[in-house]
Amino acid sequence: MPAPRWLARLNRVGLNRITRHVATRLPAFGVIVHGGRNTGRLYRTPVNVFARPGGYSVALTYGTDSEWLRNVLAAGACVLETGGRRVELVHPRVVHDPTRLSVPPPVRLIVGFLNVSDFLELDVDSMDGRAGTLQRDAEPRTHAEMTR
Repeated sequence: MPAPRWLARLNRVGLNRITRHVATRLPAFGVIVHGGRNTGRLYRTPVNVFARPGGYSVALTYGTDSEWLRNVLAAGACVLETGGRRVELVHPRVVHDPTRLSVPPPVRLIVGFLNVSDFLELDVDSMDGRAGTLQRDAEPRTHAEMTR
């Protein structure tokens, strides 16, 4: 089983408030910017993220029952801030991968130790005029814009 839900709640009110300010610049970290399903409010969630051909893979360290994950799946899109840049991502899907092939080899050991085998895969938005490039000036879209 992935990390317990109580730890996710503790991180949300504590560690995430600090992490989201540095995660956009750290290797293997990023911040998912997504809209709330009911409120439309924009949220910023720090994640472990890894580039893959055509997109990104996010380790679901707390499993598949996270509100941020539900928001991204419902919207069908989000913005990822990583490496000091922003990129619009689409077609989110949860992939169960006990082999952990969607992450780099050294990371497989770590996520294996944490018993993580679910990942969120997202594609770079090819409909965006900036397709295939990470833009520093890409602004996160509102929930309404992401669900159109």
